[in-house]
Amino acid sequence: MSLPLEELTPKQIVAELDKYIVGQGAAKKAVAIALRNRWRRQKVDASARNDILPKNILMMGPTGVGKTEIARRLAQLARAPFVKVEATKFTEVGYVGRDVESMIRELAANAIRLIEAERMAAIGTKAEDAANERLIELLEEPPNYDYSASSSFIGDVVRHTLGALGETSQPVAEEAEEEKPAEPDAEAKREELRRKLIAGELDDEEVEIEVEEKGGQFLQVFSNQGMEELGLDNFPGVGNRSAYRKFKVRDARPILVEQEAKRLMDMGSVYQEAVHRAEQTGIIFIDEIDKVAIKTQGAGPDVSREGVQRDLLPIIEGSTTQTKYGPVRSDHILFICAGAFHMSTPSDLIPELQGRLPIRVELEPLIEADFRRILKEPKNSLTRQYELLLGAENIELQFDESALDALAHAATQMNIKHGNIGARRLHTVMERLLEDVLFEAPDGPPTVVVDRAWVERKLDGLIKGK
Repeated sequence: MSLPLEELTPKQIVAELDKYIVGQGAAKKAVAIALRNRWRRQKVDASARNDILPKNILMMGPTGVGKTEIARRLAQLARAPFVKVEATKFTEVGYVGRDVESMIRELAANAIRLIEAERMAAIGTKAEDAANERLIELLEEPPNYDYSASSSFIGDVVRHTLGALGETSQPVAEEAEEEKPAEPDAEAKREELRRKLIAGELDDEEVEIEVEEKGGQFLQVFSNQGMEELGLDNFPGVGNRSAYRKFKVRDARPILVEQEAKRLMDMGSVYQEAVHRAEQTGIIFIDEIDKVAIKTQGAGPDVSREGVQRDLLPIIEGSTTQTKYGPVRSDHILFICAGAFHMSTPSDLIPELQGRLPIRVELEPLIEADFRRILKEPKNSLTRQYELLLGAENIELQFDESALDALAHAATQMNIKHGNIGARRLHTVMERLLEDVLFEAPDGPPTVVVDRAWVERKLDGLIKGK
């Protein structure tokens, strides 16, 4: 659908999600309303806008039923900064691990990348032209300097050196009265170089360019509260360095295009817009929230779980986090928390955190009919993915209807016997089914048709646990 976000109604948002996710209508409805409410809030008078807070969502359901995919597709649809984090990676202050504010810093960094990509698309032609000019300069032969008729600076240096040595008997070459004229065919050579560059004839040539190398993203430090991990994105310039590297022209071009695009951008306005978009449209998906809800007694690493919840609370309620792009407030960020809740229930969360997750949605386990639909209906279905992969080897892969039925049945049986991992089981099934075809390509037959007999022959041992 080509409609902009502001024209998408909740029903249309659900229709967009249906293209990628099978079932889970209740969860899709909840996130569609949440997304539309963000647009509605922007239409409210500014005096009352800040009083309208997002209604954060708690998704409950087994693994592999679409919780993460719903949140990710929602962010793509909204063209909003998105971060997926796992609650188990965070620790209470004083324990080794990531601090909860790191997800806000990561959200701001993702907002920067999102806006840079949008602006690069807008100034792409100018950046490509500038990158081509830099490549031409790098490919041109270095000039041959005539030191006998050099610049006044070099002449002064030579005079000073000879004077200091007392060797003034030999006159220093006088400066050239005028610069040497450029070679008459220099411009023609440059145009020929440009033509070859654009035509791709120089893609295998090597050039040396300056690139920024990123260092580690986290630093362990000792504080009065114990060992902590700090994100280096708090400290501009720390952890990054520049170095010259050799690349082939084809590989250097995208790097130079990005560098030139950043030079053409007003980075100050990029940072300002990124902070605003992170605050007003950002979405943070916190997975495995149930793992920090399990109540434990005694000491050890598990004792920090309730501390993680208390550290998360001010972020979800609304607080300010300092980032290298400026302070970011989390009052209007949409938080979507998710967990299987096999060993705990939402009531095991601390009451204050429960109150900040007012919308609760339970996702249904997948059944055999759902697996059948997942294999064929989504735009990014697994069968289509394998068809495209083998298509790159000029092999046509076909699945008949009986094969899809058998694949769905096999995935269901494996989930029953070996642990329910939801739709992720289909990846295991498909890899075992097609491993020989993928291995033998491109030397295999030009057309491969998968039927029920093939599925049953290949997957019988897998279902039995062999």
